[in-house]
Amino acid sequence: MSADVPTREDQPDRPPRPQSPKTAKTRKSTKSPQDPQDPQRSRGPKTTAPDHRPPGRWREFRIAGADFSASISVFLIALPLSLGIALATGAPLQAGLVAAAVGGLVVGRFGGVPLQVSGPATGLTVVTAGLIQQYGWRTTCAITVLAGLAQLGLSALRVARTALAVSPAIVHGMLAAIGISIALAQLHIVLGGNPQSSAVANVQQLPAQLARLHPAALSVSVLTVVVLFAWPRIPGRTGRIARRVPAALAAVAAATAVATFAGLRLDRVDLPSWSSHVLPEVPNGPVLGLFAAVLTVTLVGSVESLLSAVAVDKLVAARKDPDVQIPRARLDRELSGQGAANIVSGALGGLPIAGGGVRSATNVAAGGVSRHSTMLYGLWVAVAALCLVPVFDLIPLAALAALVMVIGMQMVNITHMRSVRRNRELLVYVGTLAGVVFVGVLEGVAIGIALAVGVALHRLTRTRITLDEREGVHRLHARGQLTFLAVPRLSRLLHQVPRGSACVVELDGSFMDHAAYEALHDWQVSHLAQGGSVEFTGRSGARIAEPAEPVTQSSTCCRPWTPWRNHHCGEPVEQPRPEQGRGTDQVRVTTGPRGGQLASGLSSFQRNTAPLVRGELARLAREGQQPSQLFLTCADSRLVTSMITASGPGDLFTVRNVGNLVPLPGEEGAEGQDDSVAAAIEYAVDILRVQSITVCGHSGCGAMQALLNTPENTPENRPASTLKTLPKSTPETPPASPLTRWLRHGRPSLERMRSRDHAWARISGRLPADAVEQLCLTNVVQQLEHLRAHPAVARALAEQRLELHGMYFHVGEAQAYLLAADGQPDERPEGQSDSTDKVFNRVAPTAFEESRA
Repeated sequence: MSADVPTREDQPDRPPRPQSPKTAKTRKSTKSPQDPQDPQRSRGPKTTAPDHRPPGRWREFRIAGADFSASISVFLIALPLSLGIALATGAPLQAGLVAAAVGGLVVGRFGGVPLQVSGPATGLTVVTAGLIQQYGWRTTCAITVLAGLAQLGLSALRVARTALAVSPAIVHGMLAAIGISIALAQLHIVLGGNPQSSAVANVQQLPAQLARLHPAALSVSVLTVVVLFAWPRIPGRTGRIARRVPAALAAVAAATAVATFAGLRLDRVDLPSWSSHVLPEVPNGPVLGLFAAVLTVTLVGSVESLLSAVAVDKLVAARKDPDVQIPRARLDRELSGQGAANIVSGALGGLPIAGGGVRSATNVAAGGVSRHSTMLYGLWVAVAALCLVPVFDLIPLAALAALVMVIGMQMVNITHMRSVRRNRELLVYVGTLAGVVFVGVLEGVAIGIALAVGVALHRLTRTRITLDEREGVHRLHARGQLTFLAVPRLSRLLHQVPRGSACVVELDGSFMDHAAYEALHDWQVSHLAQGGSVEFTGRSGARIAEPAEPVTQSSTCCRPWTPWRNHHCGEPVEQPRPEQGRGTDQVRVTTGPRGGQLASGLSSFQRNTAPLVRGELARLAREGQQPSQLFLTCADSRLVTSMITASGPGDLFTVRNVGNLVPLPGEEGAEGQDDSVAAAIEYAVDILRVQSITVCGHSGCGAMQALLNTPENTPENRPASTLKTLPKSTPETPPASPLTRWLRHGRPSLERMRSRDHAWARISGRLPADAVEQLCLTNVVQQLEHLRAHPAVARALAEQRLELHGMYFHVGEAQAYLLAADGQPDERPEGQSDSTDKVFNRVAPTAFEESRA
């Protein structure tokens, strides 16, 4: 575990001195290699993700080689894709390059997913095409700006996770419909024609387009598709070298080269001068129509980006590279980054932006380690848009159309369709797909949501309840969700069960509302009162606890996981009352059937817990006990060792006594005492061969408080002879009680706390709250020294097969602390004072995970 050891500046009695940045830098550079606070020693696993480095330092701008190579790969695959999406929407081709550059630079810098690559939104292709035809390009740019502002507003409201609540069937259906619409539109360009305004019109005009084929355009398109599919399948060493170039770039480059050298007359990319690039204008049109357009762009772009972000998180988690730590996706920040990018893109005359699955997957597969790869991709696109215009003008539009058509076809994922069918949501998928294709994206999504709600309600109300009799036992089988709508049928069949008969109720569902529970509970009470028996089982036939038996005075409210709680389970408890002859002492009397609370707890264990642990206990009975550690702690009833240490049967060899004391050898057997603690230590170390011994103290220890309040231990009444011996009993003084005789083993702890030769124990960088807590901490340190004096422990320590640990448990905070010194003996010269701090450090919830990392 990583110990949270505070530095001297963290001590409450030594406040840190203010330092100038120069002084702090000088002091940091002069730290010794053994300094536990040296960042070179506490850095942990090496990481190449610069997102975790403090801002304002030159290291923030260092770019890893993996980021540089990944940005090249993403640039090569995204460049033709951006031109193709701009072509599919009917926007100026430069708009695709603007969106790609802004998506890389803005979202890469401000987004919440470091490896997600944003650019022209594939899912908004159909929407953008419709907006351009209806409002014109400049108004569409203004709509993009307004959609970005809306995304910033949604991010401020922190509703990004809400988008993930949409049924996967709706999302997959929407993407499949968009892919079909894109493929149908680009098919006309592949055949040498022009696309129509909608998917339905493209289907209607397809026969006429087939009648007037353009052979040159068709041949270039076929060549592009062939190279696109064949490029990843080139065998041998040549294939390994060739696959370093993305298939999309290779296909477009091959088609461009053939069309150029063959002199084919084709429509080609025409990038106008940037001086004539148009910018947005004030939206002009019906307010409701513009509002619907902004809402559509906002919702579709946000859902596409957030789903892509979740997919990127999964890809990063599956990448086996322990030296690279990529932060998890921050969806609200990602949504704000997308909004800022859409504002900039729309203002500069670019397409709407969203996170892209293909681009992001390429970035992860290419080995990107930080957001620098995304930002470099945007930089390369901007440089290419400014410097490679003559090269772009050589690309045939048919090659880009073929590329986008294949991408659209791939959006209809067969795997998604099988998953939707397996989960019985095919109706939602088909309904969403049809709605987007024939009506529109926003309307299709609304249709899908309505169908999903309808399917959910249908499942909720569709409950099949049957009753039959087998070998004299009536079996009622309820398949589906039990809601108030199923209560009439459930009650009718339950009352058909004969009185006094045995009945098994099988609940084959995952949900039961209050009405159904009450119906089952009331019938169970009535059936048991009439002499019958009821057993509830689940899908596997195993017994289940609900609905519970009627709560009466003979039952218990305990659960198998809460037997340690200090409660009385509804059993009658008499109020405390003074007893005769006991002064003001009060006695709590608990009453209950079969021996009271003890018998009730045993009955609950036999009924609920025993069936779950019987197999493990049987194994331990066969193999014998093999504990890994001896745990020596106080007899306080509030300390549950198995709960604190998350251990089970056979893990701990536990010794409990008042004050978690370890008597020195030769003292425990004196004065008629027994040798139980020494015997347990010897048995655990020599016979059980435990690997560690833990001495655990706790807050509010009654033994330590009694030790402080004992009259002979007060400063004014503490003679030197009472350190190791008891006062002699005289006729005037009664003999010492057993508790007083036992607490004499704690007097060395008291002397250690009061001595000036020993440093005070501290707890996680602070001083103890009071004298009792100080004595509790000091007692743990002292008892560890007593342990080392036992011959068995000394031998095991010399053989280096045993470790000693000190532990302190704060009951009120439910917080464990470990002694930083790990119980090691002091190595100071004879006579020198102990100035070594004994620090109990807080055990953080993630300490084990951090130590494993």
